Amino acid sequence: MTTYTYEALNSAGKPQKGTVEAATSDEAIQRIKGQGFFPTSVREQKVKGDAGVRGGGTRRKGKKRQSVLSFSIGRVSQKKLTLFTRQLSTLQDAGLPLLRSLQILETQQKPGLLKSVLSQVSEDVESGSTLSDAMAKHPKAFDRLYCKMVNAGEIGGVLDVILQRLAIFMEKAQRLRRRIIGAMIYPCVVIAVAVLIVTGIMVYVIPKFHDIFNDFEVELPGLTIWLINISNWMAMKNPGQNVPGAVWILGSPVLIFLFFKLIRKTGPGRAITDHIRVRIPVLGGLVRKTSVARFTRTLGTLISAGVPILEAIMITRDTSGNYVYEKALTKVHDSIREGETFAGPLREAKVCDSLVVNMIDVGEETGDLDAMLMKIADNYDEEVDVAVQGMLSLLEPLLVVVLGGIIGTIVLALFLPLVKMIESVSSTKL
Repeated sequence: MTTYTYEALNSAGKPQKGTVEAATSDEAIQRIKGQGFFPTSVREQKVKGDAGVRGGGTRRKGKKRQSVLSFSIGRVSQKKLTLFTRQLSTLQDAGLPLLRSLQILETQQKPGLLKSVLSQVSEDVESGSTLSDAMAKHPKAFDRLYCKMVNAGEIGGVLDVILQRLAIFMEKAQRLRRRIIGAMIYPCVVIAVAVLIVTGIMVYVIPKFHDIFNDFEVELPGLTIWLINISNWMAMKNPGQNVPGAVWILGSPVLIFLFFKLIRKTGPGRAITDHIRVRIPVLGGLVRKTSVARFTRTLGTLISAGVPILEAIMITRDTSGNYVYEKALTKVHDSIREGETFAGPLREAKVCDSLVVNMIDVGEETGDLDAMLMKIADNYDEEVDVAVQGMLSLLEPLLVVVLGGIIGTIVLALFLPLVKMIESVSSTKL
């Protein structure tokens, strides 16, 4: 008999740790379940000093793997991680041993963070660690959601199926993100070019007109004076000015972005900004739809993978990316732990449409909550696509009106003194 250490959840969703003796890991899992626990991690307990063959055999000497050293900043890109997950799923479905699959995928990677991580994961698996535990040591590559799903696949013996579901989940999330980013490229480019052109006009063109007006000693209207004052501020022609206004205008997007990131580092700041985001006209609807699609797909994928619902809700909460939905999911977790429903707290929080709440309610009653959550996610993915297209349809004419108003104001401010100049010249000739 072999001793296995385990981590599990009891019926109330609280974590439990202990040991159990069994002939195989499958038998250990069954014994743990027989105690009324749901195992989340089952490992063979290592005997101290037993680095070789069990039972006092001689140690087998082998070549030591060379670790790949790589100094990288940031995280592994979602595109690379999705491709790796899909390839690992394919190799596992083909029946290759896990360690061999990891080594094959490691050799295919270009030097970088992912190659270094896979090298270390392979070493940990080779030394007897589970794949989920080995991956959990590298949060820059594999987040909590990823590790928990892999762990559920290991316990259930369906790692290839879970990896396939995880790859599909990541591909859909990446597709949604690409659609939103792709839709915002056009308006961002238009705004950036317009700001550069207007800044160039204010810094280089307006001062020349100002010199002409001074030579003709024309009385300037208020609109023209206001425009010239802005031009002087942008070109740093005001006395005592240290920084050109053009620098502030061109650098303001970066400053706003950094200020926003700094605020979100604090708990209250994150809560306030997330509440504002979901209530902004037009944009708030898109944020809400994206958040609902994200948390329902994450939760549906976890439940279908066999992760206990209480733990699945906590993982979904931590990966939702929005404080409003984190708070709602915390209430859902507490409600289910007390033996109440999933839909009730969501209905009270008013963070989802009534259709979503009703579909979740039906999923609870029929026992197909995971399938219902995936249907909601698919539906909201389509709604996000429609919302993005609608926002673009509204944004394009709005940009034309705003830019036309700015250029029209500049032209009007420059032509009013010219009209006075022409009138004064005409009256002089007469």
